[in-house]
Amino acid sequence: MEQLIEQIFQESIAVKQATLKVLKPAIAEAASVIIAALKNERRLYFFGNGGSAADSQHIAAEFIGRFMKERRSLPAIALTTDSSILTALGNDYSFDIIFSRQLEGLGRPGDVAFGISTSGNSKNVIEGINKARSLGMKTIGLLGCDGGKLAALCDVALIVPSKVTARIQESQLCVAHTICQLAEDALF
Repeated sequence: MEQLIEQIFQESIAVKQATLKVLKPAIAEAASVIIAALKNERRLYFFGNGGSAADSQHIAAEFIGRFMKERRSLPAIALTTDSSILTALGNDYSFDIIFSRQLEGLGRPGDVAFGISTSGNSKNVIEGINKARSLGMKTIGLLGCDGGKLAALCDVALIVPSKVTARIQESQLCVAHTICQLAEDALF
């Protein structure tokens, strides 16, 4: 058991080191996009499925509440939280449009759509990013594997270099926390 524990931790560390090596400029770019949007009183929209839905809520909470500094609330919304909207859209239309339809009603030019997908191929995240682009929003993808279809659709694609979902998600949270801290430091 202890050998497996060691292996899991070492794999997580290795993926984080590889992520740092390949994504440092892209993380800075994503943070700059978010900082510019917030300076211009625009909103951030986070969305994904499963663990990525939970991460969307986590990251939005860091902006609305606080990350490291006591400061004013920042406008961030997780599109994964309203069960009535999600189930109505899924039932009346299709699960594929649950994020794009919300962005159609809420998103404005200059806002940021932040899609999270470990595969980069989640259809509803793709639809959300496409809708955001059509609305003149900035788009960021926090992705894994090879970035999938989303990599080419996003203004900034943050692709964690791993094929293991758990390792991708662990590094994605580190990337998101880094962006939160960069934004707080720049704005406050």
